[in-house]
Amino acid sequence: MNTLRVPVDPWNPDPAVLREAAAVLRRGGLVAFPTETVYGLGANALDADAVRGIYRAKGRPSDNPLILHLACREEAERLARPTPRARSLMSAFWPGPLTLVLPARPVVPAETRGGLDTAALRMPDHPVAAALIEAAGFPLAAPSANLSGRPSPTDADSVWEDLGGRADMILDAGPVSVGIESTVLDMTAEPPLLLRPGGLSREVLEDFLGVGLGCPEVPSARSPGTRYRHYAPFVPVWIWEGGPLPEGADPGRCGFMGLTSPSAPFARSLRFDSPENYARGLFAGFRAMESAGVLGIVVQWPPASGVGLGLRDRIRRAARTGAEDDSAASASLGL
Repeated sequence: MNTLRVPVDPWNPDPAVLREAAAVLRRGGLVAFPTETVYGLGANALDADAVRGIYRAKGRPSDNPLILHLACREEAERLARPTPRARSLMSAFWPGPLTLVLPARPVVPAETRGGLDTAALRMPDHPVAAALIEAAGFPLAAPSANLSGRPSPTDADSVWEDLGGRADMILDAGPVSVGIESTVLDMTAEPPLLLRPGGLSREVLEDFLGVGLGCPEVPSARSPGTRYRHYAPFVPVWIWEGGPLPEGADPGRCGFMGLTSPSAPFARSLRFDSPENYARGLFAGFRAMESAGVLGIVVQWPPASGVGLGLRDRIRRAARTGAEDDSAASASLGL
């Protein structure tokens, strides 16, 4: 497959380019596009054959549900059965990095739902994403635009690295603004369950709802991107919580990423001045470290508040090891 990469203005995308991308989607093709969180690999969420193309292109397990990206809040009523509490969250935080898991209506194919009875919905806060969904005229199923298990793409270069030749079109609008995926709430539970921390903080949601969010003890099948090894570079990742470096992490041959720098001189270092910038740079940093030829990456454990909770989730799963993760990673690559 020849992948067409097209630059677009992130604030004023060319309508002609959007029409071309929408035509690709109407034919059942795949278009990678920017959101505020990461780049997504989009297909018609209501076309089972098109959705199966996403799983093939990414090497993604077919039981891993996809998020439906909407152009307006009203569209959620056609696809799912929102609760009053879910509607209040939509009004307050859509568009934005919040995904709501709701009982699905029959119009959503089983392929998009990962075979579940729920659908994961969100309304992205990016002019290109919004305009593309509106031009297509249907919701887009869109996981991150990377090979399954790899660091999520926060710019079009990363999309091209993984999916060049696998997607029909890439809309290149430069780097994204958030850098980690959306927060996922299961609205079928009471109180709602925080299935995946992300770009919208737990504190903000709990303050708005007036209740504490539940947390599942094990990763939930209802949430996209939580049950398999994710976000991982090809080299080992170690978590550093201060003090001595992790065993096996040779600073002279490894990279370091974090908010502060340990005293040891590393082969390559990326230091961020805030948790928000840490989130924006995490996945791109993983890929940059790989390209620099480091033999491993030491990643500082961020604070467990605000976007730091989502950062911890991504770092923890990038650093996972063991037989269970090896088999899951193989499955996610279609092996």
